[in-house]
Amino acid sequence: MRALAKASQFVSSTFALWVVLFAALSFFLPSGFTWIAPYIVPLLGIIMFGMGLTLSKKDFQEVFKRPKDVAIGVGAQFVLMPILAFLLVNILPVSPEIAVGVILVGCCPGGTSSNVMTYLSKGDTALSVAVTSVSTLLAPFLTPFLIWVFASQWLSVSASDLFISIVKVVLVPILLGLVVKAVLKEKVEAGVKALPLVSVVSIVAIVGAVVSVNQAQIAQTGAVIFAIVFLHNILGYAAGYGLGKLFRMKAPQKRAIAIEVGMQNSGLGASLAAVHFSPLAAVPSAIFSVWHNISGPIIATIFRKQQEKKEPKAENFHKSA
Repeated sequence: MRALAKASQFVSSTFALWVVLFAALSFFLPSGFTWIAPYIVPLLGIIMFGMGLTLSKKDFQEVFKRPKDVAIGVGAQFVLMPILAFLLVNILPVSPEIAVGVILVGCCPGGTSSNVMTYLSKGDTALSVAVTSVSTLLAPFLTPFLIWVFASQWLSVSASDLFISIVKVVLVPILLGLVVKAVLKEKVEAGVKALPLVSVVSIVAIVGAVVSVNQAQIAQTGAVIFAIVFLHNILGYAAGYGLGKLFRMKAPQKRAIAIEVGMQNSGLGASLAAVHFSPLAAVPSAIFSVWHNISGPIIATIFRKQQEKKEPKAENFHKSA
């Protein structure tokens, strides 16, 4: 079990590398990954079940301790990101399927990798976890409505079908995870150490499946999609940080909100696109997943270095005092 925990820790710390590596492999060797496509939904369910196992009372207590900060993060996630996605697909030339795929990711809740990036950035990890938890639990209600509002001009959108799908692949697995944790208690802890490995394998498999199935379309339109993904992500970081400044949050909170707003649950986006729209609509989610795992460590490093520059000054001030 100790070896498994070490392997899990290693894979988790090199997450971005694995996503990029297997995205490239599935692009150049698509036949080796297309078989995974039918398992995208179960793989996402496994990730959400793992999230349920890791949630604790403390995560939800944080919501009641700081409702304003959590509300700002959740509100920005479900207001700013869908609007940014909608504006970008109207400005840049994309097909209806790609437009829906981009908006779909913009309407998704925050991804769990945002919590890791917030921790690495020396941000407020407790706030990040609280925002991710609340936005994920609200997703069955808000994500279908927002997709219907912003994407129905391109393709037919059934908010009720999307609601049922998100309940099945997000809410039910999370609740099952919470129940298992409540029943087994300490016995779950050993298994929880292996969860990062399971999550990384699942996300890498989802990305590989989507890229392999859409290899030809990505080769044709990948540059435009990447431009939209890049802008959406960077603008999300900037908008989240700006919002933190506007509400006069401290630096750790601003970092948490910036990362939380900028990073989406692209696995959920890929799952919903594959089931309700078309394989092509899932491409933005796959590229989002690859790019988020490049930009996340970069922004976390920038934030951390900013904090480390301030810390010596604070130490010198206390010494002179």
